[in-house]
Amino acid sequence: MAPPFSRASVLVIKLALLAFVGVVVAAVAAARWEMTPRNGILEPVKQPIAFSHKHHVGDDGIDCRYCHTSVEKSGFAGMPSTGICLSCHSQLFLDSPALAPLHESARSGRPIHWVRVHDLPDFVYFEHDIHVNKGVACVECHGRVDQMPLTWRTASLEMQWCLGCHRNAPQHIRPLSKVLSMTPQRPLSPEEVRQLTRLYHLRDANALTNCSTCHR
Repeated sequence: MAPPFSRASVLVIKLALLAFVGVVVAAVAAARWEMTPRNGILEPVKQPIAFSHKHHVGDDGIDCRYCHTSVEKSGFAGMPSTGICLSCHSQLFLDSPALAPLHESARSGRPIHWVRVHDLPDFVYFEHDIHVNKGVACVECHGRVDQMPLTWRTASLEMQWCLGCHRNAPQHIRPLSKVLSMTPQRPLSPEEVRQLTRLYHLRDANALTNCSTCHR
């Protein structure tokens, strides 16, 4: 009885299966690479201008919202425009070589291309405003930015890290008056936690860990 497939057909089928497996492996590797943050934890990120949060926030006490203007009302915190920087540096350190990109931006009209330090994959739905207005402090995700001469990432930003907060959200909130504070705060009492949970209308852990909360 003749075999159902010729040798040539069998070879073609094997090659096709191998090619399919290769494509799947490559797709998984590419997806993993795409989901991996470009910058390592505690690795300072090089920027067009060596901006120091330690100097501007820690030493000079500039409010986060002065540069990140939309952090309370938009999903994106906002990056400082050239005009915002020049509100000080049109008078201060005019001849500093470090600020040459700033003055070139003002002359050319081309915005400064800041490099994102905290960059989530496109399939993750995240909004700054909802977190800030629910009492999640900047330091929860960004660390002690006021102590960073160059900005780096302090958290993994991976799904399990986010879920760790969402599973126990009431333990990660503050009064709104303390959200922007970088300094350690005293632990809230159980009653204070209950009051803030009601005030912010926090959803329960089941809702906050539902897939649709972060993937839409």
